[in-house]
Amino acid sequence: MFSVKHVLFFWAFINVSVSESSSFVRSVYITFSITGLFFPGAPGSMVVTWTTFNKTESKVEYGLLGGRLFEMSAKGDATLFVDSGEERRKMFIHRVTLTGLKPAANYVYHCGSDEGWSDVFLFTALNDSSSFSPRFALYGDLGNENPQSLARLQKETQLGMYDAILHIGDFAYDMDEDNARIGDEFMRQIQSIAAYVPYMTCPGNHESAYNFSNYRNRFSMPGQTESLWYSWNLGSAHIISLSTEVYFYLEFGQELLFKQYEWLRNDLEEANRPENRAVRPWIITMGHRPMYCSDDDQDDCTKFDSYVCNQSPGLEDLFYRYGVDVELWAHEHTYERLWPVYGDKVYNGSRERPYVNPKAPVHIITGSAGCRERTDKFNPNPKEWSAFRSTDYGYSRMQVVNATHLYLEQVSDDQYGKVIDSIWVVKEKHGFSAWL
Repeated sequence: MFSVKHVLFFWAFINVSVSESSSFVRSVYITFSITGLFFPGAPGSMVVTWTTFNKTESKVEYGLLGGRLFEMSAKGDATLFVDSGEERRKMFIHRVTLTGLKPAANYVYHCGSDEGWSDVFLFTALNDSSSFSPRFALYGDLGNENPQSLARLQKETQLGMYDAILHIGDFAYDMDEDNARIGDEFMRQIQSIAAYVPYMTCPGNHESAYNFSNYRNRFSMPGQTESLWYSWNLGSAHIISLSTEVYFYLEFGQELLFKQYEWLRNDLEEANRPENRAVRPWIITMGHRPMYCSDDDQDDCTKFDSYVCNQSPGLEDLFYRYGVDVELWAHEHTYERLWPVYGDKVYNGSRERPYVNPKAPVHIITGSAGCRERTDKFNPNPKEWSAFRSTDYGYSRMQVVNATHLYLEQVSDDQYGKVIDSIWVVKEKHGFSAWL
């Protein structure tokens, strides 16, 4: 299902080894930049983000591949980030937005300033057509130590197999450690993925130190919520990223829980307007801690009354009411595919074809990319909603093929890239009425 498209397109995170007194660029990545809640066919943009230890100008020079090198330029801003560790290390996070990009066109760029420039990199502007069939790699829980799946992901990204990456929480283990040097190192590790394609994220529990400050400062997601929750459109999908951590870190403000819930309800309401759902029929969510899981670790998702699922204001009823099609999770260091489930009960489309016109959302848990905590174990007696489980290190792939077909598969890194699970989700109808 997933094939190599091009070798040259997309980008690489810059890996420049510098001292902390240097003003040279340390790392760079791109994210899909959306000027509003939706992006209905307007020309695309990218946000290029990089870090230096000294304050310098924030500039990107770029041009179409095969054309005049660096014939265009854009300027942005640098934000001072002071880590809250003992050393109070300072760094400058640079963000430059490139606008007016031609959909599916290939660009060459470098970033920095006259005090120091990055290497030259390439990327492909995202196709803004609703008939586009985007391909994703998705995973959570990728660490600085034991990043088992990283090499395979780097290679596949550089071969052009993906249009975007979904990192579903838990980075570096942990970004704040060693006065945020682990965060620096992790950003260098993923730059050969994240600068090739948009690297879209959501927060996990391992980002919680200092009120998620490393996460909020290092990433540049759409919207004005410091990357905690947001939505964006690609192909025939409306993708929602959320923070499950608002249910667990109430010391950072209980109001965040209600603020996110209100935002989610408004976003889902807008996405379900007939004119919007007709263009983007698939609604896909990504959040770190699952509603359901069958791991043997007493995590929240192992309980019938899990916080994320049912604690007021819980998410399961909200997502069901607005016809969310697919829910992507991580946190558990395993892979688990569920039958369509709602209220702890299975609602398959039919016995023979459970994912054809399913009567409830499809849940995928993909948290086994590799970290220092290794993989988890499963409960030997899972509930009936558990369809497939694996403790192999690995990651998932997804392609939103068209308005009715979505493909998912699981790659085992332990088995040298073998696809160990795959499904087609087929929906002739989307929205709440699809459940009836």
